[in-house]
Amino acid sequence: MRTIRNDVDVATLVARAMNGDQLAWQHIVLRFEPLVQSICRRFGLAGTDTDDVSGSVWFRLVTHLTAIREPAALPGWLKTTAQRECLTLLRTRVREIPIEDLEVTAPGETAPYSRLLVEERRAALRKAFARLSSRDQKLLAMLFAAPPRSYERISAVLGMPIGAIGPTRQRCLARLRSSPELAAWRTNALPSRAA
Repeated sequence: MRTIRNDVDVATLVARAMNGDQLAWQHIVLRFEPLVQSICRRFGLAGTDTDDVSGSVWFRLVTHLTAIREPAALPGWLKTTAQRECLTLLRTRVREIPIEDLEVTAPGETAPYSRLLVEERRAALRKAFARLSSRDQKLLAMLFAAPPRSYERISAVLGMPIGAIGPTRQRCLARLRSSPELAAWRTNALPSRAA
């Protein structure tokens, strides 16, 4: 089996990776994953958030590898990309309102109406979920299982690269949020009641 020495310069690794050398690509990831992880820690991220950012960074590198003008500057490119991905994740998180934080009862409403709202919200979510492709459904089910499945397990079951799981999850959730079934809940409008 071929190996790459640890002292091979970055420009050589990038050139080899551009030419389809998988070993060079793996070496780039092994060498610079600690850099990406350290950026995530500086932004206060951990666990699946770090995995998502890392996956996004490596995905961006794969898609932009041939556009890198200065291969020796790859560490700086990775640092900047990781910082941007962290900021994007944090901005998204600020806009998200956890379901348990939503106020589902209007002031003065009775408990039966509150239970009805919860059931309507669950039914809307089930309908929106059913509109997703079976692959999206499987991915979200595995990610939100109790306990969640590991990225390695999800990769094996769905045949999806680990680095694509986080970005795919974000796209699945965006499709779920944009579904017509959840429109009333997104705008905090409640379904109308008969008087």
